[in-house]
Amino acid sequence: MSLEGVLLPSAILGGLGLGFGLVLALAASRFRVEVDPRVSRVREVLPGINCGACGYPGCDGYAEAVVSGQAKPNLCAPGGADVAAAVASIMGISAEAMVKKVAFVRCKGSPDVARVKYFYDGVLDCREAVVVPGSGPKACPFGCLGFGTCAAVCPFGAIRIENGLARVESLLCTGCGICVSSCPKRVIELVPQDKAVRVACSSRHKGQDVKRVCQLGCIGCGLCARVCPEGAISIADNLPVVDFDKCTSCGACAQRCPTRSILMAF
Repeated sequence: MSLEGVLLPSAILGGLGLGFGLVLALAASRFRVEVDPRVSRVREVLPGINCGACGYPGCDGYAEAVVSGQAKPNLCAPGGADVAAAVASIMGISAEAMVKKVAFVRCKGSPDVARVKYFYDGVLDCREAVVVPGSGPKACPFGCLGFGTCAAVCPFGAIRIENGLARVESLLCTGCGICVSSCPKRVIELVPQDKAVRVACSSRHKGQDVKRVCQLGCIGCGLCARVCPEGAISIADNLPVVDFDKCTSCGACAQRCPTRSILMAF
């Protein structure tokens, strides 16, 4: 093969490559999307755990939403007030007050007080146990199964399994809410950290049905609502509902509760 036969195809390919490169460069320049530099600045002050507690798909999504004006600067629960202030400063606005919340397990049905229907010998994951006929071994269909799914997903090690129940260490909890969404029984909720009242039951059954399966379950008697001096408690679906805007953490409800299903955290 002659030298010309080798060089000509190489030159053609090189020319095509150069041409395509120029076209791509022009297209990138013409259609590029300008990114607000504040997005990266907001992203840098966020914790980076991508928990989704803010309601957006990860920290990147939240940073973009804040800069575009679609989200407030105080939605990062793990970051708390410090991160809210930093994000607000980047955006040049005032930081709104942020209510610190922590996770709480609404169940006191440990094995010594709650009836069990059968012995479960399967995968130690609440999401697996709940699909077994009967929705898990506990007779109470609303109770904590205690197999540790919430503890496994907590990025801060704030949850442990103690006496067959999930327990939250409030000093470690950031209120990210990952445990709330992972619980198949929906017995975990986020509550204001500065309020002491905790309703430690999730059963919506009537009193007699509750007594058959748990010694410490709420029987929906309504005494807590009647003794609350602030009118902060109402009864819905046989359970107390606390209006934390009215609650003063006086403790009257916990003192009057006959089953001790209302606790005072401090």
